[in-house]
Amino acid sequence: MDVHYHEYLQLDKILNAQFPESDKHKLPAHDEMLFIIIHQAYELWFKQLHHEADSVVAIMNKPALNDNSPELQTIVHRLNRCVTILRVLVHQIDIMETMTPMDFLDFRDMLRPASGFQSWQFKELEAKLGLKFEHRHGKEYYTSQLKPEHVDVIKKAEGAKSLLQLLNAWLERMPFLKEGADAGFWENYKSVYEESLAAAEKNNLVAFEEIFEKPVGNESRTLSPAACRAALFIMLYRGYPLLQLPFQLLNCLLEIDEQLSSWRYRHMNMVHRMIGTRIGTGGSTGKDYLKAAADKHYIFKEIAQLNSFLIERRKLPALDAATEKKLGFVS
Repeated sequence: MDVHYHEYLQLDKILNAQFPESDKHKLPAHDEMLFIIIHQAYELWFKQLHHEADSVVAIMNKPALNDNSPELQTIVHRLNRCVTILRVLVHQIDIMETMTPMDFLDFRDMLRPASGFQSWQFKELEAKLGLKFEHRHGKEYYTSQLKPEHVDVIKKAEGAKSLLQLLNAWLERMPFLKEGADAGFWENYKSVYEESLAAAEKNNLVAFEEIFEKPVGNESRTLSPAACRAALFIMLYRGYPLLQLPFQLLNCLLEIDEQLSSWRYRHMNMVHRMIGTRIGTGGSTGKDYLKAAADKHYIFKEIAQLNSFLIERRKLPALDAATEKKLGFVS
């Protein structure tokens, strides 16, 4: 049987899935259609983000990820796609903001208690990426507005290995900075880093030792000292062929955090513009809640903080010949 565009895309279902509350109440509100379609588009993009994230987690959850195989390129490619989708989500707010506060008031009160806070797909995505329950803002509230089956979905995601946890395991397997033989390199680097600090930055050395040398005892941490050393090594020597894709992977995760942050802040500012200091339709404190969550919900902040420990390229310790050979192209 031939495939037809209309049936393939299930357009009967999609194009007939908009039921404005204002129509039901016979109180015309032109912009409610825009409001519905934009949020439906968000949920479709969230579904695609889950599709990409699940595939990345499946690859990284293998007993061994071959860094010199197409698998790592696939991970980077799909994470880059996630970044591009998140940029689209940010730009969709431009369309939403063509609706004025008075346009929104035409139908806002008809939506209670429905709220974007009830988007279980977004909360599930955050959990899959690595946002822990204990690190959430308003954790006593964040599932209170959801249906029980959606709470179960999120709890299942929180109980599974997240992308951040799998990243930690992958970084720990990196062979170039093992204890013992390469301890000399690490001490050398620490010395060069200390010399690079300004007088006002001397406390950075305490942070250096906390992050790269001390066993993990801080519950706020996900990346171990060994993983942090590996990630910093990738950042420092990313010019070598074997480290180019690992560096792109780390960079993609930072970009995902940046785009998620941009989306949260654009959303917060839009809410403030639309309703001022009023509470949200779901009962949250509106802008104040969104700002606190935006400030706290950085998933890959442990990678971002490693940039505090970089040194100038020209001061990088020279690698030994054997390590350089491993990091280069095989001829």
